[in-house]
Amino acid sequence: MDHLALAVRDRDRSQRFYETYLGFDARPPREYDDRVLMVYNAAGFSLALGPTDEPIRLPSFLHFGIRLPSARDVRAFRARASADGIEIVGEWEEPEYVSVKVRDPDGYVVEVSWEPPPRTSLT
Repeated sequence: MDHLALAVRDRDRSQRFYETYLGFDARPPREYDDRVLMVYNAAGFSLALGPTDEPIRLPSFLHFGIRLPSARDVRAFRARASADGIEIVGEWEEPEYVSVKVRDPDGYVVEVSWEPPPRTSLT
């Protein structure tokens, strides 16, 4: 997957959140005629932030995630998010999986995680 579109109540607030905490500031954002703002991370993933006045209703299981290079990076993200008052809705700490789920300004749950690369076997 290379792209995700989110309906947001306040586009500028969402842009600040995704740029500040999740690295969607790798290149200048692009605004389209319909007021959708596209922001990009260093991996080339594009996030479309589309303004809406409709209520945003989310099923409890719905979330999307970003993988970080190390468990230490996930822990540092968690500390920063917590210090900044970002709502943390879940955490996991296992030897081969570290994760924290936070809620964005519109209620979307974003999981930031690390797990080691798959082991390859020699045949």
